[in-house]
Amino acid sequence: MGSVGCCEKQGKMSELVARTGRQQQRYEDGCRLVAGCIPFRYRNSAESDGTESEKIVEVLMINSTSGPGLLFPKGGWENDETVEEAARREAIEEAGVKGDILVRNLNFVYNTLNSLLDVGALSEQPLLDVKSSIIPLQLLPLVWQSLWPFWLKDFLGYYDFKSKTLQDDFSPEGLCKAAMFALLVKEELEYWPEQSTRQRSWLTIPEALDCCRHPWMRQALEEGFIKWHASRTTGSE
Repeated sequence: MGSVGCCEKQGKMSELVARTGRQQQRYEDGCRLVAGCIPFRYRNSAESDGTESEKIVEVLMINSTSGPGLLFPKGGWENDETVEEAARREAIEEAGVKGDILVRNLNFVYNTLNSLLDVGALSEQPLLDVKSSIIPLQLLPLVWQSLWPFWLKDFLGYYDFKSKTLQDDFSPEGLCKAAMFALLVKEELEYWPEQSTRQRSWLTIPEALDCCRHPWMRQALEEGFIKWHASRTTGSE
């Protein structure tokens, strides 16, 4: 039985191997493109009535292999995958969790598009997109086409940072641009590629803010995840 158990473990580990090397990495204007996520779950509080808004939100962080403080899983976005696939892959490789990148409230998307169309029809003036930058009415279809993947997914935002360890010929200064998502955790794996060097910690949001190793990850949690989650639980965006 012992040998069978060992073979089963080796089989599971062979299915989960972290990608290495930078041959397939994506770059844009001298920046390495990175994908990551903030894994989260809900825990019932003593006073919870079972509704999502009454539950305690916990986020999953992992230790850094190069110093103090905790991190959210993230890594290079590669040429053979979508940005969402890259974020899910990094969650598996670094933190050993699988989950869902949720679909946004479709009513919000529908109402946003209708509002833009209504404003244009009534005023015949340039419109405002979701980031409050002016766009002409005739460009609205193009803007919608380029933005809808992020409106429909739990996209928290882009975050820029520098990393000396990621300096290379394509990004001499180590500039990186991270696309961060919210990932609702459905499964914690017993075995995962980086388990020998990574420890997982479930934290409340205030605890996570105190433990973030990098300012940009704290920003993603505070300005991205917290605002996103508040809008999600109230049913508005």
